[in-house]
Amino acid sequence: MGKINLAITGCMGRMGQQLIKSANKDKSVNLVALTENRTINKKISGIKPELNTEKTLSKVDVIIDFTIPKCTFEVLNIAAKLKKKVVIGTTGFTKKEESLIKNFSKKIPILKAGNMSLGINLLMYLTEITSETLGNNYLSKVFEIHHKHKKDYPSGTALMLGRGIAVGKNKDFYKMMGKKYLNKKKFPYGKKINFNSIRKGEIIGEHEVTFSSGKEIITLNHEAFDRALYSEGAITAAKWIMNKKPGLYSMRNLLNFK
Repeated sequence: MGKINLAITGCMGRMGQQLIKSANKDKSVNLVALTENRTINKKISGIKPELNTEKTLSKVDVIIDFTIPKCTFEVLNIAAKLKKKVVIGTTGFTKKEESLIKNFSKKIPILKAGNMSLGINLLMYLTEITSETLGNNYLSKVFEIHHKHKKDYPSGTALMLGRGIAVGKNKDFYKMMGKKYLNKKKFPYGKKINFNSIRKGEIIGEHEVTFSSGKEIITLNHEAFDRALYSEGAITAAKWIMNKKPGLYSMRNLLNFK
């Protein structure tokens, strides 16, 4: 297989910049297009950023999108017309938007993950197993910390972990979703899954899932120190999805977890 022609959307964002660095280090990737939602009057890595248009994205094989939901759907509409593959790291989608992404995946291959790190996806897997094993006698909650610039909460990763709890109990995640707290020092367990998000400093990302019976607490956690974890995972996802048929995939598929 030759080099993969890659497009990165939201190229001026924190993840966009990190993705460019990782793409430039990977010899199996050829960065051919960068996009933003505004005019950028300078070249980045020798490429002038453009708006998301069919012309801009026509020469790429895979589009990596770490932006906001509105931009993601702009990209998906173009990708579906051009039959391009898409890796989505954007978070903050509603239940309705999740269904729309699933509809797009009937036309093109899409790999979507709230977090592209191997460690987090292993944590997700362990969360499902723990939830299933402990059963309904244990209450659970999810805690996360991110940098002060992150706007959405709970994080996409926290929601992934909450979904892992629900899957383990064979229940509907949206029906199990409890309260969403922001910047609370403490937050309670509940019959549903409660979330607490801290936004401070320049923290890359910390996630913790706890299960309590009232007599004991089991804790699963993960801490990220380098944003390259996510960008390198996204590049790996772009390479993996190259030979896939239309469908909605996850990092779990890539890592071949059961």
